[in-house]
Amino acid sequence: MASRRHVIADDLRAQISTGRIKAGERLPSEAQLAARYTVSTPTLQNALALLQAEGLVEKVHGKGNFVRHPVRRITYVGGGRTPANAALRVSIRTTKLRARGHVATLLRVPAGSPLAEFLCLSHDATSPHSLARVYIPRDLAPADTPIESSWPEGAATLLTNPRPPLAEVQENVCARLPTPLEATTLRISSTLAVLAITRVAADTTGRVIEAALLVLPGDRAEAVFTTHHTTVERKAER
Repeated sequence: MASRRHVIADDLRAQISTGRIKAGERLPSEAQLAARYTVSTPTLQNALALLQAEGLVEKVHGKGNFVRHPVRRITYVGGGRTPANAALRVSIRTTKLRARGHVATLLRVPAGSPLAEFLCLSHDATSPHSLARVYIPRDLAPADTPIESSWPEGAATLLTNPRPPLAEVQENVCARLPTPLEATTLRISSTLAVLAITRVAADTTGRVIEAALLVLPGDRAEAVFTTHHTTVERKAER
């Protein structure tokens, strides 16, 4: 027999899929829904958590639970930067800081080295879509990127700035639960897995010229990696 939280989630899901509750519409308060389904508030919250994890409902702090608009999917292309999606708006905030801890290790620089951090938050309409923190040694960072800017102007300056040619891009990909800050920033459930990508790019001298930490919610992202075999490798496989 299905639990009460699953029965409630099934009913709300059916109302959303049939359009009885429309995208962007706010659900009744949790107290009202708990009374309607004659359950405790924790049971009702557990039912909503199922819908939040599926990406059907988002909880906006201080405002309530809303039916989400269909989420645009984004494809991360391994070995390079994620292509710009014209349907997404990307805001970029630039900060000057000093290398510390994990970031210093990724960039292979001494603690205290000057860096530029680019906090990139993409939006689909008004909903946060993905998050990236890009760290670059300050001597390689574009000098004319505004402190705060939006796609495409600010991102174009960042992405097209001349840098040493890349010789190696190393990417570590894992699925994990979001941190509390990530869940709040992206407005996702703390139970929704995210695709976490750590990308480190080095030039022909071996110097790391960029470290990027990307967080892509699992309900809207996929990663594609393509391996090109050389002629020597193909002969060896025969």
